[in-house]
Amino acid sequence: MPFALYMLALAVFVMGTSEFMLAGLLPAIATDLDVTVGTAGLLTSAFAAGMVLGAPLMAAFARRWPPRTALLACLLLFASCHVVAALTPVFPILLAARVLSALANAGFLAVALSTATTLVPTDRKGRAVAILLSGTTIATVAGVPAGALLGTAAGWRTTFWAISLLCVPAAIGILRGIADNQDRAEVSTGSSSLRAELGQLRSPRLLVAMLLGALVNGGTFAAFTFLAPVVTDTAGLGEAWISVVLVMFGVGSFLGVTIAGRLSDTRPGLVLAVGGPLLLTGWIALALAGSNPVLLVVLVLVQGMLSFGVGSTLIAQVLYAASGAPTMAGSYATAALNVGAAAGPVLGAVALATEAGELAPIWVAAGLTALALAVMLLSRLAGGARTQRREVSF
Repeated sequence: MPFALYMLALAVFVMGTSEFMLAGLLPAIATDLDVTVGTAGLLTSAFAAGMVLGAPLMAAFARRWPPRTALLACLLLFASCHVVAALTPVFPILLAARVLSALANAGFLAVALSTATTLVPTDRKGRAVAILLSGTTIATVAGVPAGALLGTAAGWRTTFWAISLLCVPAAIGILRGIADNQDRAEVSTGSSSLRAELGQLRSPRLLVAMLLGALVNGGTFAAFTFLAPVVTDTAGLGEAWISVVLVMFGVGSFLGVTIAGRLSDTRPGLVLAVGGPLLLTGWIALALAGSNPVLLVVLVLVQGMLSFGVGSTLIAQVLYAASGAPTMAGSYATAALNVGAAAGPVLGAVALATEAGELAPIWVAAGLTALALAVMLLSRLAGGARTQRREVSF
């Protein structure tokens, strides 16, 4: 695989650490800024909402820019927002900084996804997506737990300073990894009509793939965002165990994208048919056995693997379905990811406020996954019916 692809994954690691690290910092942020944990959880939703809106807007705005220019501009804005977040004493400004950094992240990821697929043969898009998203999974393995430990030791603001500093080597990697000739090759795709690329959104195959990606990712974020109170309150473990559980989820997610990346180009149906039902079963098991510390750790590992394996396969399917939109396909995949990432924590926060307790967000994850499986089944049945009608017409 091209070196430039790994440089993009490095930047995604930095951004993924920022996006996911709040799962271990919510209690500290809530206490410092005098808000509830549920309200603090909206920082995750705000970030995801900014990415949903920012992905198509930023991709459309920068579609004629050289990709290296667009990527570096987004990374600089992202770093600046984290400086503001580290300095602010009030929650609304922190919320606004998260939204703006999400816009930068959205633009970066949209361009990165589109660029990554041009760096590899057309039949290896799934593998390229897996490598790119491995930056996110490594963030959950190393970046997020490190952020939680750093936040515990030196305060949550220190983690925002650390993210801004990590943007520097990521920017250097992009500057050196994406060559000028790659820039020119990418700009040449900008000759396609924006209206034609947006017209791809009328494709049922693309819409179904985006919906499935949003539902599965929504379930993942509903559970992941509120893992900290499950660890400390439901399972009765100390705060140090939050990092351990996050590491287990990250290890599982890395395994998931690695395995799925080797299958999503050739056997996506197998990944979804096997992984989807197992994912639902795992969420139900976690909701029922979350009070058991041993089962909690094991199930978090398994669910990290299943959720990212199924999710990355669905995102690869979005890119395949949007192959007629070379500069906007990445934004469609980013939007699919983050519609779920925005809705999941909101639904989790609502459920957390009910009498169901700390495990309520896990049940939300199970419900969203069940809905995804139902949509998948209906889509296959509809596709089979269309095939039969075509056969009859002959």
